[in-house]
Amino acid sequence: MLPWRHRHNPLCRRTDRLQGWIALGLLLTVPLLGLLAAFAAGDAAGRHYRATAERQAHTRHHSTAVLLRDAPRHPEPGSDEARRTRYPVEVRFTDPHGRPRTGMTDVPPGTPADTAVRVWVGADGTLTGPPLTGEEIHSRAMGWAVLASLAVALLGLAAHGTAAAVLRRRQPRGVGRPLGGDGPPVDGVTVTAPPRGRPTRPPARS
Repeated sequence: MLPWRHRHNPLCRRTDRLQGWIALGLLLTVPLLGLLAAFAAGDAAGRHYRATAERQAHTRHHSTAVLLRDAPRHPEPGSDEARRTRYPVEVRFTDPHGRPRTGMTDVPPGTPADTAVRVWVGADGTLTGPPLTGEEIHSRAMGWAVLASLAVALLGLAAHGTAAAVLRRRQPRGVGRPLGGDGPPVDGVTVTAPPRGRPTRPPARS
């Protein structure tokens, strides 16, 4: 409801018009605030994950590991699911300090023992995942941007609801009632019912 369309309506209360202006203000400001929040959150998250990726690239290194046993076979060899499936298998590898270590890594189904696979080893000598890629950084930053935008939208709805509740508590009592006197009062307007009884007929013309 546009507030200026009902400013001359006697049945429109002052609180109704004020609530309309509040709703219009939120309608105009919430999208802008949402965009600003999304940009700020996405930029901050992007810088954080880029720094994380750089740190991971300096502390994680590729190494060669050897399977200590056969990987389980998939129930449906050659299927799309089998090509996407990976099974954890124990492997032996050498850490950055030259010490032999063992750990678990995921390999395709049916990979035989003694197969050499490439793994990522962290600075502490344990197996880890690869550094974050540019696509992963972008995806995570976009996720934070969307969350920030939704948070601003929810705050805007909550602010509108709170303002409406405050205005309802402060609105004055009505001084009139609709026709018949049985409905709720109407603020600032006195409406009276017509007199009851038979309607009078106009005098007959002579």
